[in-house]
Amino acid sequence: MRSAARFATCLSLALVLFGPMGCATLSGQATAGAEQEVDEAARAALARLATKLDARVVWSSSRRGHHDLFLIRTRGGEVVRLTQSDSVDWFPRFSPDGRRILFTRSKQGWVFERDSNRNWKWDLWTIDAAGGKEQLVAPDASWGTWLSNEELLLSRNTKVLRRRLSSGEENLLVDSEAESSLAAAELQQPQLSPDGRFLALTLRGARRETGVFDLKARTWLKTGEGCQVNWHPKGNRIYWVNPSGNGGSEVFSCAFSDGRPSGDTSYEAVRFIDLPGRRSHEYFPQMSASGKWLVWAATQRGHDHDIADYEIYAWEIGAPAEEATRLTFHSGNDRWPDIFVDGE
Repeated sequence: MRSAARFATCLSLALVLFGPMGCATLSGQATAGAEQEVDEAARAALARLATKLDARVVWSSSRRGHHDLFLIRTRGGEVVRLTQSDSVDWFPRFSPDGRRILFTRSKQGWVFERDSNRNWKWDLWTIDAAGGKEQLVAPDASWGTWLSNEELLLSRNTKVLRRRLSSGEENLLVDSEAESSLAAAELQQPQLSPDGRFLALTLRGARRETGVFDLKARTWLKTGEGCQVNWHPKGNRIYWVNPSGNGGSEVFSCAFSDGRPSGDTSYEAVRFIDLPGRRSHEYFPQMSASGKWLVWAATQRGHDHDIADYEIYAWEIGAPAEEATRLTFHSGNDRWPDIFVDGE
């Protein structure tokens, strides 16, 4: 009887935390969730955004029961489902010409994002940005980004490599097992600077921090305790998610030049975006190619990247945080957006 009572208490707590249509199950896998009402203020904000921004935003969502890729246009607002599989499709990135989307796909069924560097669980695929034609482009890999329309950057556990699409040729950039400063850590979301000299990295496993690895000097510079560090498209700034702020996280930024962040040892990091209100747990920031727009996701409770009820936002960089526009309204898990601005 006591065991039954304890189970009932735990079940009640789960319902309080996530609700009957929430996006977590007792097994931990994200569920489909449901559409949410869009009020008049949100509709007006979307209409204002459409007058300023003609863009496509792609992201990964569990709203159909599995994590597939979805796309929305800021003008029109129609949501289109791009992929339909029984696997986990996530971390989508537009090619520089906007014609293809690179993404990470689990080899079989549900895989937690915490296993993102287990290369034997993932492959890299592309899909035409208009939908259709999927192609396996890099087996046993994750965290893929574009270096050009024909070259990728990818991660395999402790390794970061470049890969030519035409030939499949790969070149190793760094292996944390061979670099004492990286302590054999998992190398997440590698981002190559525009000049090709520096790798922005999130370390997990043996270490938990963000920083920049100098590929020439073979040195590591820690920049923060957070995650998801990335480059401004011009290469003169870095930005990352910091474990502070209104909802427990916010996006920081600082200038970067001559191999170091500017300023003193505090790096003169400044708040980049931190939403007001309850939904202010920010993650997954990604700039447009010009550095004028930012997309990301935020939740008001929960933390797990692939389970919590994140929603996608777009923001004109430099505008007040209150002018950020929510793009999605669904209790499923929406995460890892990317933006392609037509004509940018």
